[in-house]
Amino acid sequence: MLLIPAIDLKNGKCVRLRQGRMEDDTVFSDDPVAVAGKWVAQGARRIHLVDLDGAFAGKPRNADIINAIVAAFPDVPVQIGGGIRDEDTIQAYLEAGVEYVIIGTKAVNEPHFVRDMAREYPRRIIVGLDAKDGKVAIDGWSKLSKHDVIDMAKHFEADGVEAIIYTDISRDGMMQGVNVEATARLARAITIPVIASGGITNIDDIIALGAVADDGIMGAITGRAIYEGTLDFASAQQLALQY
Repeated sequence: MLLIPAIDLKNGKCVRLRQGRMEDDTVFSDDPVAVAGKWVAQGARRIHLVDLDGAFAGKPRNADIINAIVAAFPDVPVQIGGGIRDEDTIQAYLEAGVEYVIIGTKAVNEPHFVRDMAREYPRRIIVGLDAKDGKVAIDGWSKLSKHDVIDMAKHFEADGVEAIIYTDISRDGMMQGVNVEATARLARAITIPVIASGGITNIDDIIALGAVADDGIMGAITGRAIYEGTLDFASAQQLALQY
């Protein structure tokens, strides 16, 4: 199981939000490239980038920094989400060296776009499903849709996406522990890998996820915990690799 450090970008800085609220952010660094280097040095085998400004603007806002991180660490796969709403953006990121592109709100609003992109760029498209109480949230978590998260995941699985990132938005950034039960339930319902996101607080969460990793959980994204020091990334990654 991979432990994937998150680098959330806002105004060119590395930040973390609480429950997706742009006004409730904590700045952790003015140098996101250096932050990426820190996690790579501690054993990161993949990096999760989010263009927060892009997510709210609907188009990339931190592409220069994202491209700089990719160029600085060519041997570490990068997955990027936030503001990816058209093929030109996907193509630009992939040509810059990004390994996986994450489609979120657009996937829910226009599912056919995911199908087309998964066919055009096989094994490069990941869908991010953010949910609360089993329902999918969209538009930077500002709206809850009527869509069931498992039904939508099955739909995207049939379209040929590489993986699903599942975020429990009631837990994200709140340091309350990961929703293991909901994540495992989703993983059992589909055959493509699930990446857990939201709520990881300490080593106990890694152990809990590891216990159900065989259900189809191939990794977990961690953010606030590794920045605030409640989770030691290097030792947690070593533990995760045992599952």
